[in-house]
Amino acid sequence: MNTAIAHPDFLSINSFCSSISNTKTSPLSFISHKTLSKTQISHSLKSPQFRLNHVFSSLDSAHFIVEDDLQAFLNILPSDLRHVLLNDPKRSQLLEVILDLGRLPEARYLGEFGGQYLRSTEVSMEELEYAQNAIGEFGDDNRAGIEGTLHRISAIRSRKGVIVGLTCRVGRAVGGHVDMVHDLLHYGKSILFVGRPGVGKTTVMREIARVLSDEFGKRVVIVDTSNEIGGDGNIPHSAVGAARRMQVPEPPLQHKVMIEAVENHMPEVIIVDEIGTEAEALACRSIAERGIMLIGTAHGERLENIIKNPTLCNLIGGIETVTLGDEEARARRSKKSILERKGPPTFCFLIEMRERHYWVAHRTEKSVDTLLRGENPLVEVRKRDNQLRVVIERWKTYDGSGI
Repeated sequence: MNTAIAHPDFLSINSFCSSISNTKTSPLSFISHKTLSKTQISHSLKSPQFRLNHVFSSLDSAHFIVEDDLQAFLNILPSDLRHVLLNDPKRSQLLEVILDLGRLPEARYLGEFGGQYLRSTEVSMEELEYAQNAIGEFGDDNRAGIEGTLHRISAIRSRKGVIVGLTCRVGRAVGGHVDMVHDLLHYGKSILFVGRPGVGKTTVMREIARVLSDEFGKRVVIVDTSNEIGGDGNIPHSAVGAARRMQVPEPPLQHKVMIEAVENHMPEVIIVDEIGTEAEALACRSIAERGIMLIGTAHGERLENIIKNPTLCNLIGGIETVTLGDEEARARRSKKSILERKGPPTFCFLIEMRERHYWVAHRTEKSVDTLLRGENPLVEVRKRDNQLRVVIERWKTYDGSGI
């Protein structure tokens, strides 16, 4: 069986993936199934500005291309911290640097719990002011970026509005994660990614934007609320390919910009990060009803978190309480008051990003209905093996809790 084909609840994609070999592992490289030279990779990315920092490959089967532009990130830090991190053998795994007034500066790394202190003296107000001047103006959401990069700086302010802490997060363009859902993109159906902060949702959005615009030839518009997907500055980062980017002046206006994108720019695909308000959920439904493919993210670890969230449950069709008659309740062998889905889900597929290389894929309609009946649906588990090849395990019983 083709590994990209799901259990019967998922759509067939034989017409799209006939060239994939019939093996358990599916080495869908985001550029090629063969090992590429650095020059070939740069050419494939179609942008001379795409700075290649790291290339990871494994047995001609998977490629991870990482651009982090770490020097621009380090330039906003005090000189002694810059020197320490430049000589840090783990700098390619640097996740963020924490600068809090009166506390020791701390570095945190991918895949590690806790942090590592960078020196024995506390952060001073002068150092925070230096970083603030190097970064520039913060938005109403207390976020800022470094122009031309994907780095994100978030501020903590005192009651008087003075910045007393900075979370300096490294932004990376990582090529290769789209392998995990490359087959689903062929359907042209909307996909919602759910995961806790830091699991890589925005990174995946960025690469999907590039693949849909460059490889699929779609008209893609990114609604970029905090410039996390396309980076800071007026020119989108080359990692999003030919996708267009609409910036959002204030976070509460995200839903209005989403509708504006549809009405003014005729997109075939809209990509939006961090759907979190009722207005944004309603905007998503309105966009989906117009036949536009939506790629979005929401905070939460499991599908159950979305079902139980009164703000976001409209994304999966909404939930209502229904009272059954006596005969119907006996026929169903259920209580008289049950939960049912109100309508069709906005997103056809929902992906739980448990870890960076461990995802659970739902056919949203089937999974929601099954969970509301108190049963566990069949899902796909998508992960990478020790050689970084994508492995899709089909017809797996969902391990989530009941509703």
